[in-house]
Amino acid sequence: MSALRSFGRFWYDFVVGDDWKLAVGAVAAIAVAFFATHHDVNAWWEMPPSVSILLGISLAHASRRQPT
Repeated sequence: MSALRSFGRFWYDFVVGDDWKLAVGAVAAIAVAFFATHHDVNAWWEMPPSVSILLGISLAHASRRQPT
């Protein structure tokens, strides 16, 4: 069970990292693009603004943190 737990912790840390909100935003952006494409909508344009918005959120969070 220890190996399985370690494997799960690795993937959680890899996907979520430091901020779970950004991981949820990335999954939401991918889901929107997937469902739009599934309904025959050309949704390639959706990902660049999503990445830009998530980058802005990440930078805003990083600039508010106190240096250690």
